[in-house]
Amino acid sequence: MSDFKKYCEQEVYKKLKEELKLDNPMAVPRIKKIVLNVGAGEAVTNKGVLEKIQEQVSWIASQKPVITKARSSVSAFKIRKGLPIGVKVTLRGKNMYFFLEKLIKIVIPRFRDFRGISDSNIDQHGNLNLGLTEQTIFPEIEYDKVDKMRGLQVTVVTNAKDKIKGKKLFETLGIPFKA
Repeated sequence: MSDFKKYCEQEVYKKLKEELKLDNPMAVPRIKKIVLNVGAGEAVTNKGVLEKIQEQVSWIASQKPVITKARSSVSAFKIRKGLPIGVKVTLRGKNMYFFLEKLIKIVIPRFRDFRGISDSNIDQHGNLNLGLTEQTIFPEIEYDKVDKMRGLQVTVVTNAKDKIKGKKLFETLGIPFKA
């Protein structure tokens, strides 16, 4: 078991149970999964770009991502239904805790002009959504091997019932929010 997972189970969840005044330990908000997503509209014209993105996301997530296909056709973007246009990976278990620890302790402090994460990044179900503008803030990515800067969408899914409990969970984990 990783150190961060032990920290979450032994300290974070117990502290949350006390702060939220919950009787049932199963009612404590927990992290269920983390989803990383990269949309690549340029894959319509350049077929090799998805393999490069897939390789970079696998370095970041320590798990092989899946290539996603378009659900519907959009003529303005020259996208047809079933055309590969993105890459995603879902992290659970030890990979999830490893990535979350890396996100909190290494990646978020590397943001430029960082003043904290906005409350609007948490949805009404208590899930955290972060849009990262470049993949080079992750330590696994070598800057020399990057062909183009691409954005990355990170969604941390919880079982929190509302935004308040979700925010409390993320604050207890150590994610900095704007004052």
